[in-house]
Amino acid sequence: MSKRAIAVYLFLAGLVLSAFSQESAQAASSAGVPLAAWRYLSAAFSVSVACIGGGIAVGKVGAAAMGAMAEDPSLSGKAIPYLGLAEGICLWGFLVALLILML
Repeated sequence: MSKRAIAVYLFLAGLVLSAFSQESAQAASSAGVPLAAWRYLSAAFSVSVACIGGGIAVGKVGAAAMGAMAEDPSLSGKAIPYLGLAEGICLWGFLVALLILML
C-alpha cells in the first residue's frame, strides 16, 4: 500500500470521526464521562501527531540539506529556512491544542 493511499484513508477516517464527534460528545456527557477528558485527549493527540510529522519532515529535510552542503558549502544558508518550515508543523499542532483547551 502506498503512502498516498494511507494518507487518503487517514484523511477520510478523520472526516468520518469529525462528522460524528458532536453526537459522541453529547452521548459522553450524558453517560457521565466529563467533556474535559475528551478535550485533553484531543489536545494530546493533535500535539503528538504534529510532532511526529514534524520530526519526520525535519529528518528528511535535514538529510537532504546535509547532502547538498557536502557537495556545495554555499548552500547552507538556503537549506536552513526549509528546516524552519518543517519545525513549524509542530508549532501549528501546539496552537491547535491550545485552541482546543481554551474554547
